[in-house]
Parts: sequence; C-alpha cells; structure tokens
Amino acid sequence: MKSTLLLSIATLLFSQAYSQGPSTSPKRGLIDVQTKHPSDDQIWDSNDSDLTWYYNYSPSPSPAYKNSTKLQFVPMLFTAPTSTSDTTFLDDVNEQISNGAKISYVLAFNEPDGSVSTGGSAIPAELAAQTWIREIEPLKKKGIKLGAPAVTGAPSGFTWLQNFFSACNGNCSVDFIPIHWYGDFGGLASHLGQVRGTYPNTTIWVTEYADAGASLADSETFYNQSSSYFDKLDYVTHYSYFGSFRSDASNVGANAAMLTQDGKLTSIGSWYLGGYQTKNVPKGSAGRSAAFAGSSLFVVLVAFWCLA
Repeated sequence: MKSTLLLSIATLLFSQAYSQGPSTSPKRGLIDVQTKHPSDDQIWDSNDSDLTWYYNYSPSPSPAYKNSTKLQFVPMLFTAPTSTSDTTFLDDVNEQISNGAKISYVLAFNEPDGSVSTGGSAIPAELAAQTWIREIEPLKKKGIKLGAPAVTGAPSGFTWLQNFFSACNGNCSVDFIPIHWYGDFGGLASHLGQVRGTYPNTTIWVTEYADAGASLADSETFYNQSSSYFDKLDYVTHYSYFGSFRSDASNVGANAAMLTQDGKLTSIGSWYLGGYQTKNVPKGSAGRSAAFAGSSLFVVLVAFWCLA
C-alpha cells in the first residue's frame, strides 16, 4: 500500500516538463570505475562539480582523488574473504583513520544476491553476517555509519537481506540501506517505496541507478525525474548515478553514460555536476560489452526486475 501511494505521488509530481537549468545537490556522489581514460577522472573533481563523495567498490581511496578536498571517500568491502579470521578490511579502514583520513561511512557486499559474472559478490547471507560482525560492526564504535549489503533490485534482494538480518541475530547495526536500480522511473519509485516500507526507520542511499538500454530522450527524462525525486525525499540522503564513463564503454546503454565517446559531458553528465544541458550526443560501440564492477543487471533483465 505504501509503495503504491508513493508511486502515485511521484507520478503526479513529475508529470510535467522539467527545467533543464542548473540544479545542485549535496546528496550526489561518484561511482568511480576504472576506464581506459584516466584523464576523465579530473572531470568529477573539478571546480564545476557539485559532487561531495565517492566510492570505488574497494576499501582504499582512488589515487586520482586521494588528496581531494571535495570528494569524501566511502570504503567498501566488496565481498567476504575466504578466511573466517581475516580482518583486512577493518585493518585498512583503521589505518586510514590513523593517517588522518575522514571516514564517516562504509559500504558492504556489492549485490551479494547477484552473480560474479554480472558484477555481484554472490555470497551466502550467513557468511556475510559472520564477516560483518568481524570486520564491519567494530567500526560502529568509531562513530562510522554502516551501510547494509547493497542487494540488487530483483525480488531476490529482499529475500537475501531478510536472511542476512536473521543470521546477524541482532549483532549487525545498520544505519542506512543502499539500493540499486536499472529500469524506468515508475519502477524506481515503486522499489524505493517498497524498501522504505520494509525498513521504515532507516535512511536510504541509492548507490547505483540508471535507465538501462533506454533511448536518449527517455534516459534524460529518467535522470531529471529521479534526481528531483531524490532531492525531495529527506530519507534519501545520498545518491550516485551509474554513468561516470564514456558512452562507447557503457554496459547499461550508451545513452545512460555521462560522457560521450570523446570524453565530453553529455546533458546528463552536466546536469549531474550542476551544469546546463550540453546536447552532446553519446554514441555506443557496436559489439562491445564493457564490464564494470557492481553493474550486475543485464539490459535484457530490466523488464523482469522493474517491479510495478
């Protein structure tokens, strides 16, 4: 009921045309993925960028942003180590803090209900709970806020997360729920409402999202709808669009990318940084399928995973 009401409100709020002028938000962050164009890194940390934080699916900061005064790094434990006594992640984060790094949040277990072949960590909920208690939970004592495992937007995500909390047996202190979504805005609003209804007292981070495989017009509309929506919701405190790469390397469709094949900002990219529409048209690369860690949804699965 709550998710249905939320979707109806969202549709009403965003049924009209959007302003394509500058719109900044302190909630916006960067998903830093490795590409063949390291010179593109400076785009996201420029004086024109309004981004305030980033993550890179790893516990250590990216060399390009190690000394950034704008982008706060959020470490992530991507998967569970093979050893049940391993504390590498915990030790790494503690070392960064000892060296003066400001770490306020951590993320854990990227798409554990997904498969490794599509960017997920594919780990059992019980193993994730054991690892969390050993490597994540101790950071709570340092005042660090802990993000729940970032499950996929598929129905399996809810089941996996429920099993995770059961396995934790009250020993996992979660401060926020990260969500991933690769579909249209209606599905996103519905999914967000379902997550909020399931965990009503917990804030939400949208740590991966895009309208995968959509047309350019639909991709731009989706971006404007979703960013405006996130900015209006007080319980969505952070969001990071999946598109910080060139269009010819995108595995979620060229039109979702924030950079053209030539490394120029698309309109989505410029809007995301707080700028104006560019009208730079992104183009894909025929026959190419890039694989970025964390983007676990194939375009052909989007229709199934977009919950009405």
